[in-house]
Amino acid sequence: MSDSNRAPVRPPMPRRGPGGGGGPFGGMGMPVEKSLNFGPSARRLLGRLRPERVAVVAVILLGVVSVVLSVIGPKLLGQATNLVFDGFVSKSLPAGATQAEVIAGLRAAGKNQLADLLSGMQLHPGHGIDFAALSSVLLITLALYVFSAVFMWLQGYVLNGVTQRTVYRMRRDVEAKLNRLPLSYFDRTPRGELLSRVTNDIDNISQTLQQTMSQLVTSLLTVVGVLVMMFVISPLLAVIALVTIPLTLLITAVIAKRSQKLFVAQWSHTGALNGQIEEAFTGHALVKVFGRQKEVAARFADKNDELYRASFGAQFVSGIIMPSMMFVGNLVYVAIAVVGGLMVASGSMGIGDVQAFIQYSRQFTQPLSQLGSMANLLQSGVASAERVFELLDATEQSPDDREEVPAPVSPSADASADTNADADVNAETGAVAAPGTPLPGRLAFENVSFRYDAETPLIETLSLVAEPGQTIAIVGPTGAGKTTLVNLMMRFYEVDAGRITLDGVDIARLPRAELRSRMGMVLQDTWLFGGTIRDNIAYGRTGASEADILEAATASYVDRFVHALPDGYDTVLDDEASNLSAGEKQLITIARAFIARPNVLILDEATSSVDTRTEVLVQRAMRALRQNRTSFVIAHRLSTIRDADLILVMEHGSIVEQGDHDQLLAAGGAYARLYEAQFAAPVEG
Repeated sequence: MSDSNRAPVRPPMPRRGPGGGGGPFGGMGMPVEKSLNFGPSARRLLGRLRPERVAVVAVILLGVVSVVLSVIGPKLLGQATNLVFDGFVSKSLPAGATQAEVIAGLRAAGKNQLADLLSGMQLHPGHGIDFAALSSVLLITLALYVFSAVFMWLQGYVLNGVTQRTVYRMRRDVEAKLNRLPLSYFDRTPRGELLSRVTNDIDNISQTLQQTMSQLVTSLLTVVGVLVMMFVISPLLAVIALVTIPLTLLITAVIAKRSQKLFVAQWSHTGALNGQIEEAFTGHALVKVFGRQKEVAARFADKNDELYRASFGAQFVSGIIMPSMMFVGNLVYVAIAVVGGLMVASGSMGIGDVQAFIQYSRQFTQPLSQLGSMANLLQSGVASAERVFELLDATEQSPDDREEVPAPVSPSADASADTNADADVNAETGAVAAPGTPLPGRLAFENVSFRYDAETPLIETLSLVAEPGQTIAIVGPTGAGKTTLVNLMMRFYEVDAGRITLDGVDIARLPRAELRSRMGMVLQDTWLFGGTIRDNIAYGRTGASEADILEAATASYVDRFVHALPDGYDTVLDDEASNLSAGEKQLITIARAFIARPNVLILDEATSSVDTRTEVLVQRAMRALRQNRTSFVIAHRLSTIRDADLILVMEHGSIVEQGDHDQLLAAGGAYARLYEAQFAAPVEG
């Protein structure tokens, strides 16, 4: 835009360009850091799983079955160990004796400790290992582990669908939200920061859900199942193992509290760094022109260093959780081994049960360690979720009025060619309308007031009427409010007071899509999409035919240069349209406005990038396009608006002069001074 007032100053974003201003490397503000509100954000993230309730229940049930099968395994392996050990000991005992006789003989010989050990075993003196029973136990154990793995795989398959569908809906909601946000949001939000939330943060949420949900469900179920089995085997050893839980919770809470802010800072710095990179590479030509590569590199290094420190701190602090959990688990393992060995020696517990309990203790501490290690992933994911939720919670533009209103009349596609003798001709503008049909496009400002910042006046009680078919030129110094008028016409911003009407209808009562479909706009800053030249021209109207495209291209003189391109209208443009000159890109945007056939045409320095010869041709095309249309032309080059029906001179948001070119020159006021500054000064030089 040519008007510096387009961007609001609310809220202010810190800028650090040369001398404290902007520039190609001075526009990115640092997002405000704040403590992560973990609980509410985590609950809200889980709430987005609500549409997947059935699948989540299936995930839990599959996890329960898998965990139950895997938890039974160590108990059966303990029985296998007992069979092997009992058979080995039984073979060394005299055949024909009973277990009670052997134990009594040992006590009579004063070997009470050995007798206590044997009393806790199932012995068959003289017999070896019962391989039939051992084979049966091992086959059952193998089957349990196989089925456990199958159910675990099914759980992962279902969970993957749950995660991807949830993230899909989040991306869809973010896309829909972006379309509902007002222009002011994009004016004050760095593009790199916005892109980081839409891409990096959502990807991080996807990874967090994928990696933690399965482990979270499985780990919690495993803790419960293993705890039950441990109490079945030995309540005393189970109580010893339970010491792990409060220690785990305490260590996790202490470390997680320290790492929360670091994860918020990590993703905030990521967004700021992305914004800085996007800005620097978008304006890389200016960076090189002014020789500011070192400054850009230094700023990148500083921001990269901030991101490094935040990321390192977050990962290091949260990474302490896993080793701490392993240390606690090893302490519990030692305690279980010592107490379990004493119980085996006393005959109150079998060696296979001790082996099974040690396995259970490992299974018990392992999910607790996994839960601890997931803390960093959860904090990182919830930090990203909070940033996405901030975007989803941003204030939207006011909804369209649902009240039925009469729609403005659309011009006929061939209105400009309708010059029959029965037509009505506007005596002031020469515009043509069909007999008895009011010419559409009357735009009126009625006591309109608007401020970007409540403390800074801009437009106060402005009144203006643009009659159908008129060409209204708006001139004035930078910052006068020229482009602000356009923003208000298009409802990019809402007026603070007064109203704007289109053909007698308050535009605030018109749906935005309806209003903007009746306005065509050509900006000073060209913007073309990745695609063919044909697609970019056709973007101006849905369903445009090939004939429409060729007509618009010919009228805007795109057809004059497009045939020199290798693929003509099928030439593919990249995102920056770097394979076209600035003037050629401008001509394509003009063709896009031609094909839209709007009621109101807005030209914001539309010929600023066109060479002098092409400008003459484009001006002729513009005159044809402006037939039967109300046109607003924002111009700095006064030579382009001499034929305007009405010229408005704006200063500080107010119209200080109005009239045609000759009248304003004769008045010797602000317009005459602008004209003299633009044309007399070069002659004097």
